[in-house]
Amino acid sequence: MLRSLPFAVFTAALLTVSALAQDLPKGQILDDVKCKADATQSYALYLPKNYSPDKKWSVILAFDARGRGRTPVERFQDAADKFGYVVVGSNNSRNGPAQVSQNAAKALMEEVATRFSIDPKRMYAAGQSGGSRFALDLALTSKTFAGVIASSAGFARPMGSDTSLDFKVFGTAGTEDFNYQEMRKFDRMLASPHRLQIFVGDHTWLPSSLAVEALEWMELQAMKSGLRAKDNTLIDASFAARKARLPAIQDKDESFRENKSLVADFEGLRDVKAFAAAAAALENTKELRDAQTKIAIDQMHETQFYGELSNYADQLGNPFQKQDSIDALKIRMDKLAAAAKAPVDSTDRQLARRVLRAFAADYAGNPDPDLRKMLEAARP
Repeated sequence: MLRSLPFAVFTAALLTVSALAQDLPKGQILDDVKCKADATQSYALYLPKNYSPDKKWSVILAFDARGRGRTPVERFQDAADKFGYVVVGSNNSRNGPAQVSQNAAKALMEEVATRFSIDPKRMYAAGQSGGSRFALDLALTSKTFAGVIASSAGFARPMGSDTSLDFKVFGTAGTEDFNYQEMRKFDRMLASPHRLQIFVGDHTWLPSSLAVEALEWMELQAMKSGLRAKDNTLIDASFAARKARLPAIQDKDESFRENKSLVADFEGLRDVKAFAAAAAALENTKELRDAQTKIAIDQMHETQFYGELSNYADQLGNPFQKQDSIDALKIRMDKLAAAAKAPVDSTDRQLARRVLRAFAADYAGNPDPDLRKMLEAARP
C-alpha cells in the first residue's frame, strides 16, 4: 500500500506547498496537531526555531509503539534545532495490527508533503521497540527514506546475513534493554552504512544527547552520498569528537569496532589511514579474541538464563509439576534479582536486568499469582 504513495504525493503536493504551516508556532512542541486530510490522525510536532517555507527541510517521522508522539519529538528537539529538521511523532502508531501504523504513516506522509516545506530526499523514519520494527519495514517497502533511527529493535521480518539496505541506519540500545543482544546481532548483520550506539539505560527511546549524535551521523552520510553540500566545520567537529573518545576505550572489541566505524564514516571526508591501521593491528590479536569470546559467553549465558525461566514458567499450568517449577523458578529468579540489584554497575548486573526485563515483558499477562509475586519481587 505504501510502496507507491510517496512518489504520487510528493510530485503533486510539494509543488503546491503554501504557507499552511505559518499558523503553527516554531520552537515549541505541539502535542496534538490534526492531519488536514484525516482528523482521526494526529501528531506531536516540532518546527525548528528558524523554520521558514523559503527553504526545504529534512523531516523525521517518528513512530512510538504506544502512540506517545510527544516522547520522540522531545528526544529530537535539540537535534532538530541544531541540524534543521522538522520532527513529527504519530499519536496513532501502535504495537498490534500492522494496518494501524500503516494508516498513521500514510496520513503523516501526506501531511508533511502538503503542509510543510520539506526535502523529499531527506525524509527519515524513527521508532522505538515495535515502532522501530515498523519504521524499518516502512523504509524497506516505501523506498522513500534516506535513513532510519532504530531504537531497541531490528527488523520485524527475517533478514539474511550481510544485508545491504538502500537507506542508512543509526541503531541504539540500552545496556539493560531486553533487546540489547538483538541490536548487537542487527549491527553485525548489516553490510550497508550503519552505526550502533549503546547507552546506559533500558528499553526506551534514545536520550536527547544521542539523538544529536544520530542526526549528526545522518548529516555526514548525506554529505557522503551527495544529498547535501559538504560542511567542513561540521565534519571537523564530528571527526575530532569521535577521535577524542578512542583513548578512553579499554575493551578491545569496542576499540576494534570504533576504529572500523571511524574508517567507514569518514572515508572520503578525512584521512582515516591511522584508524584503519589500528583496526588491522587489533584484528588477529589474542586480546581481541579473548574479548570476543567473553561477549559470546555472555550471550550464551543470557540465552540460557532466560530459557530456564521460561521453561519453568511454562510448566506452572501442570498441577503435578507446579510446586517443583515454583521452587526452581524462585531459586533462579532470586539469584538473578540479587545480581540485578547489585549497588555497582557491571556486565553481570546488566545481563541480569536484561533477562528479568525480558521475562517480565513476555509473561506480564500470565495470571498465575505465584509467578506475579516473583516478577514483582525481582523487579530491578
